[in-house]
Amino acid sequence: MPLHSEYSGKLKTAEEALRQVQSGMRVFVHASSGYPYALVDALAGRSAQLRNVEICHLLTYNHLPTSEAQYASSFRHTCWFIGGHMREPVAEGRADYVPIHLGQVEQLAARRPMDVALIQVSPPDEHGFVSLGAAVEVTAAFARSARHLIAQVNSCTPWTCGESQLHISEIDVFVEHAQPLAEFSLHEPTETERMIARHIAPLIEDGATFQIGIGGVPDAVLSQLMDRRDLGVHTEIVSNSMIPLIEAGVVTCARKTLHPRKLVVGFGLGTRRLYEYVDRNPFFEFRPNSYVNDPCVIAQNDGIVAINSALQVDLTGQVCSDSFGQHFYSGFGGQVDFIRGAGRAKQGRPVIALPATAKNGTISRIVPMLENGGGVVTSRADVHYVATEFGLVDLFGKTVRERAQLLISIAHPSFREELFEHCVGARWFQRNQAAALAQGIAAGVSR
Repeated sequence: MPLHSEYSGKLKTAEEALRQVQSGMRVFVHASSGYPYALVDALAGRSAQLRNVEICHLLTYNHLPTSEAQYASSFRHTCWFIGGHMREPVAEGRADYVPIHLGQVEQLAARRPMDVALIQVSPPDEHGFVSLGAAVEVTAAFARSARHLIAQVNSCTPWTCGESQLHISEIDVFVEHAQPLAEFSLHEPTETERMIARHIAPLIEDGATFQIGIGGVPDAVLSQLMDRRDLGVHTEIVSNSMIPLIEAGVVTCARKTLHPRKLVVGFGLGTRRLYEYVDRNPFFEFRPNSYVNDPCVIAQNDGIVAINSALQVDLTGQVCSDSFGQHFYSGFGGQVDFIRGAGRAKQGRPVIALPATAKNGTISRIVPMLENGGGVVTSRADVHYVATEFGLVDLFGKTVRERAQLLISIAHPSFREELFEHCVGARWFQRNQAAALAQGIAAGVSR
């Protein structure tokens, strides 16, 4: 009864709760499947009374009314990762992008606490605890450091195991509003993505631990692993595509050197099927990304294979993953966290995967130099394996000349001669060796 009284005494409507937000404040918004629709809609409804409210968040795969141009004088978004609907506001200067490693985002909560945090939680249990669901990521740190914490209580939110709970005493206001969680649409991998996956999958051997994201290439890689045994997972994000491997007894985490028999993850993003699957499932250990993405923690997973994507890779191995030239597209995410962690793990294998071309084959993603304004997300010294549909090469410990030769060998054949020509004037490059290597790769010679 005391717990019930404490909870009911904090119940308000969304409109009442959002009166706490005043002009000039900084507001944290729970991201991914934790996005609190009712609270953000109520905040947008107060736009006429507000000016210069900064809204900070990670990836959101749903509507954000406060990011629309009509509210530009009331709200300005700060993105630690740019979702599809935030690219236009960032490009137009109505929103800001912060380049930051996912594993370090929570440090911002201590450095400059938010005035208000808007989060989504499950209904409280008999002990007075609520769950952050499948969206643990960085939220607890910002929730606990915020001066005022407002939680949307959504009965659709799963109860997840691990470090995913808050007590009702930590929350200032509850707003009850049930609705389906934000979902990530799944798509069948393309033939190009399947070809890339066929080069990567052999790196993941029986007993290995791996990290993988969501999308065509990750899904294609996962589909190649059904004949493996005792795979482990330590990853920042999990999607529906992991479920068949668990149900088939492929992913057991039994041979992990860190947290054996536990799938360690920061957040899940998928469909209702995923959210129902992780609900009260003790196999899933949800932890903050400050832990999951810590390279020192990642490195404790012997034999971990970390698979991440890129937009461009230059011939020295520099990786651009967050922008097309000066146009910001996504963010750092956990790429560098896992590339460095896997690079330091015993028998670890960091992988950068990308299609060899873009825009229907008219542009090479393997380039002499990154596009003007394109930033380096993963440095050339951190890169190990790079995969395209034309092969897999290992750049670690290779000279700049050797790197150029190897990368040209997995570029699209129609661009290899052009890439050779760009390198002819460089003293470190020997065209005859690169051409011979490319021909060998094309003929199926082992890399």
